[in-house]
Amino acid sequence: METFADYILSEQDLIKKMEIVYYLQKRTGIFYDNSVILKTEIAKLFIETMKLPVDKNLVLTACLLYACKKSNSAQNLEKIRSYAKEGAEYLKQLGFSKKFCKICEEHNRYSESEPREKESDILELVDQFGGMLMNRPERIAFKSDEALCLLINRNLKDKNNRYIEQFENFVRIMEEVKVA
Repeated sequence: METFADYILSEQDLIKKMEIVYYLQKRTGIFYDNSVILKTEIAKLFIETMKLPVDKNLVLTACLLYACKKSNSAQNLEKIRSYAKEGAEYLKQLGFSKKFCKICEEHNRYSESEPREKESDILELVDQFGGMLMNRPERIAFKSDEALCLLINRNLKDKNNRYIEQFENFVRIMEEVKVA
């Protein structure tokens, strides 16, 4: 019997994956908004531009789903600390592998899981960087150079993220892209 995990992982087209998650959100109420799409697109560009040796399909699927149990209210600190673990448990019920669930749970450092999966380091970067690029009720969006500086010198200071230097190079490359 095919699980939801089998179904979405077998879909290679990112737009179709996004549609699948959209309909899952409509049926179940999982978290899925424009921030998820932005972060997934950043991940896609990062992997492709820097030619990262990861399973792109796996990472992009994880990017679409890792925040599935995130709350729209950023006020509850306990919920902020627990949604990644709750999301991983929910994804396990949908048939995702232990490794996939671990990747999703490790997108932030609250679980203190060690050793971290390399794919989790990508999710961590795009989650934090993408989040800073968006307006929030408590602040306006940061410019990409400001977000990168905060990411490196505050958020991930003294943290081991194996892709931080490549991500910094990626952001610099993207800043050079001119849209006509």
